Amino acid sequence: MPRTARVAPAGLAYHVLNRAVGRIALFRCERDFEAFERVLIEAHARFALRICSYCVLRNHWHFVAWPGQDGELSQFFRWLTHTHVMRWRVAHHSVGYGPLYQGRFKSFAVERDDAFLLVCRYVERNALSAGLVERAQDWRWGSLWARSHGSAELRRVLCDWPVERPRNWIERVNVPLTARELERVRTSVARGRPLGGPAWVEATVKRLGLEHTVRSEGRPKVRQPAERKRKE
Repeated sequence: MPRTARVAPAGLAYHVLNRAVGRIALFRCERDFEAFERVLIEAHARFALRICSYCVLRNHWHFVAWPGQDGELSQFFRWLTHTHVMRWRVAHHSVGYGPLYQGRFKSFAVERDDAFLLVCRYVERNALSAGLVERAQDWRWGSLWARSHGSAELRRVLCDWPVERPRNWIERVNVPLTARELERVRTSVARGRPLGGPAWVEATVKRLGLEHTVRSEGRPKVRQPAERKRKE
């Protein structure tokens, strides 16, 4: 798992995700999804982290969050994950069976511009991309549905965005991402690399100490020593 900054500084937006260990089904029925929603609402009541978008699928979840205080991101998702694991184990009569998630959640910073909209599109159309629904807004366990149809408690979890939400947002979410857009997001997910414009990425990498996320992959080439000059 790629390394990430220990404390997520306030002001930056983040794409956050976690997956079940061994790709087991975390959410096997509506009750499992509903239980996770309750944990989400409780976590928000404790830490009030600004949640911009989210999508919960059978064996993983995605969030786009915008912390207002340093360390708030880690506090929120640590409590959310730990509490969900404990309650899931009790509900499924598997207490003591080991880890439920692959590990600590993964996150990467996102520039608050078109990159932010790209990540929110990627997250909110996740169920559509997986072929689970015909329209992104029909997935019951995500923010696109929750903003229009969720309970008052669930809607309070969702915040205003740091950039203007396009009026035709639902239509945009239903448009497939291009190969280039998918590559950008997936590279950031795989390497924990900040997502944004080149200058912003360079500055954010230095600020968060994430130089390893932009280095070339593979083993460095071994430099051969210069040939010794032959003595005449």
